[in-house]
Amino acid sequence: MTLNLDPEVAAALAPMGEAMAATTPPAVGDITGRRAMWEPILAAAGAALPTPADVTVTDHQVPTGDGTQITVRWYAKDGAAAGPAVVFFHGGGYIFGHIDQFDGPVARYVSESGVPFLSVEYRRAPEHPHPTPVEDGYTALSWLAGHAPELGVDPDRIAVMGDSAGGGLAAALTILARERGGPAIARQILLMPMLDDRTLTPDPQIEPYLIWSYDDSRTAWPALLGAAAGGNDVPPTAAPARLDDAGGLPPAYIEVGQLDVFRDEDTAYATKLSRGGVDVEFHLRPGVPHEFDSIAPDADVSRRAIADRVRVLKSL
Repeated sequence: MTLNLDPEVAAALAPMGEAMAATTPPAVGDITGRRAMWEPILAAAGAALPTPADVTVTDHQVPTGDGTQITVRWYAKDGAAAGPAVVFFHGGGYIFGHIDQFDGPVARYVSESGVPFLSVEYRRAPEHPHPTPVEDGYTALSWLAGHAPELGVDPDRIAVMGDSAGGGLAAALTILARERGGPAIARQILLMPMLDDRTLTPDPQIEPYLIWSYDDSRTAWPALLGAAAGGNDVPPTAAPARLDDAGGLPPAYIEVGQLDVFRDEDTAYATKLSRGGVDVEFHLRPGVPHEFDSIAPDADVSRRAIADRVRVLKSL
């Protein structure tokens, strides 16, 4: 038996596959080439569905520990009651992507769930390697907790969420917040998270379907970690798969596609959290690659995934 693409996702992916087949992928280490290739795709995917009209967006400038101002973008549904909130981190392998390219998906989560989001323009590697991205996340979390009363947020009901590298940052932030004694995180929502700098051995079963490739990982992790990537001295606040003790971490929702390069590390992380006494809801989506919901938003598997995410958001 061999693995196969979900038919609806395969149909949506076909034009993208043809375009990618006609181009030479960036070489290992070529970050500029990956930014030039992927950022327009992220922007197009983010705008593929209508942006809700019932969500108000406000930018704030927040000072970090090193004196830099980062942008955090607050999305709130008009007329929504006070309650929980989410700190959100976009994907991009730690090396590309901006919050603007994720305005559509974030606004749709907010509109459908009623839960406000704070999207973080964290600084990217290699210009800003670890620990800067996760420290930027901690700055945003602390800012939200500190401004909870004026924003109508219950500080005991703040979750973290992200996709791909953003999911890795969300997971890392829960570990960092535990180490520092807060702010409290109520739940971690990890969508196809990038967690392990050691995932470099190709799986021939999934290699034909990869959107994010092993060469992409061989580029991204050294950009974030430098020479430490793949070695023995990488902390879990940089690569959460390095975690030894999951005790005290918040409940987790984790999902990943069966044809995703992060499949095995995400499955292992769900098991590690479970063995550490953390409540985990885990979904392995059959027949789909990385970012399947962006590729085929109308596919049945994507609709089911979005419905599960919104359900979890509403439960905060």
